[in-house]
Amino acid sequence: MTKSILVVEDDKSIAELQRDYLEINGFRVDVEHSGSAGLAKALEGDYDLIILDVMLPHVDGFELCKQIRTSKDIPILLVTAKKEEIDKIRGFGLGADDYVIKPFSPGELVARVKAHLARYERLSGGREQRSDEIQIRGLRIDKASRRVFVNEREVPFTTKEFDLLAFLAANPNRVFSKEHLFERIWGLDSAGDISTVTVHIRKLREKVETDPSHPQYIETVWGAGYRFTV
Repeated sequence: MTKSILVVEDDKSIAELQRDYLEINGFRVDVEHSGSAGLAKALEGDYDLIILDVMLPHVDGFELCKQIRTSKDIPILLVTAKKEEIDKIRGFGLGADDYVIKPFSPGELVARVKAHLARYERLSGGREQRSDEIQIRGLRIDKASRRVFVNEREVPFTTKEFDLLAFLAANPNRVFSKEHLFERIWGLDSAGDISTVTVHIRKLREKVETDPSHPQYIETVWGAGYRFTV
């Protein structure tokens, strides 16, 4: 089946270059040139991957990424001329899967698109086989019964520990900030300290990692947050 990609880029010459290279490689491509139009298209359309320019009129790429992530679990690539590390951290924290710096080779962009689509297909294919269970190496999370097994040995988890682990494992290779995790697991109106996220991450590592000081599942992305690695 032909993969469908949305490109949101205000520079028409760059957008057409991206479209040409992607279509030559067998993708179906839609293009929008403003943030507001791109957001509407992203939320309404059935796309396999979205490429967002950061500097967009009306709604910038960071805000687009944030809003799209509330309803879409597909690869999102940010494209920008900004080279500052803080911008990359911000993009990953909002749920972007990759960050491409201008100027870039069209061939490199196509290669990254193919890599992210292949990775997403592998991960989503595994989830489709049994959506209520996640298996990653020696870790098995049964969401229906809320039980966790490490190398086939059941390990007890508190409610919030389980919720946090299940959320991270269900969204692998994505970086989530402490703020995002706190809002997602404890709720926007929760009365508490955001440092509880750090405490719970430490507890999760103690329970699922062979060596918590060198985690193989839950990685710290310094300055950005945490990522569940598969």
